[in-house]
Amino acid sequence: WAILFSHPKDFTPVCTTEFSAVAQLSDEWAKRGTKVIGVSVDGVEDHKKWKGDIETYGKAAAGFPIIADEGLAVSKAFDMLPAEAYMPDGRTPAHSATVRSVFIIGPDKQLKLSMTYPMSVGRNFAEILRALDGLQMSTSNGVATPANWVPGEDVIIPPNVSNEDAKAKFGEFETIFPYLRKTKAPS
Repeated sequence: WAILFSHPKDFTPVCTTEFSAVAQLSDEWAKRGTKVIGVSVDGVEDHKKWKGDIETYGKAAAGFPIIADEGLAVSKAFDMLPAEAYMPDGRTPAHSATVRSVFIIGPDKQLKLSMTYPMSVGRNFAEILRALDGLQMSTSNGVATPANWVPGEDVIIPPNVSNEDAKAKFGEFETIFPYLRKTKAPS
């Protein structure tokens, strides 16, 4: 699993708090077998200097790489910027404000989830962890997760699984509606 999280510019206040949160969660990423990588449209030298601020603010080592996307190849490949975009001299974060996304990529190298945030709202990494847990649960067990699901709670049996197959695979389950059946989360 991989998480790519992008930022419009180094040395921005909200992004600094977000990179710090990612650094603080290094054990959580490892526990889930997930690699994290940042993307910013600034260069390597700025990234090196900014990492000091990230580590000071978060009181944790920022042990993940940050892609220097000065040519905007990654930002354009992930549709965060239009193909004709460029960064003018003297640019501000507003020039690349749409580079504020999170992408969760599965082991099959397919995009599983994307979320885009405005520059004024910090990302909720508890939600990103919860979504990652749900994706890992669903892809490895053939289930779905309901709204506000957290690990340990019941999961949904997909409608394309017959009652007979559900009983064989999951044992007991609860039928709320013919299309909504819940069972204990596989461990």
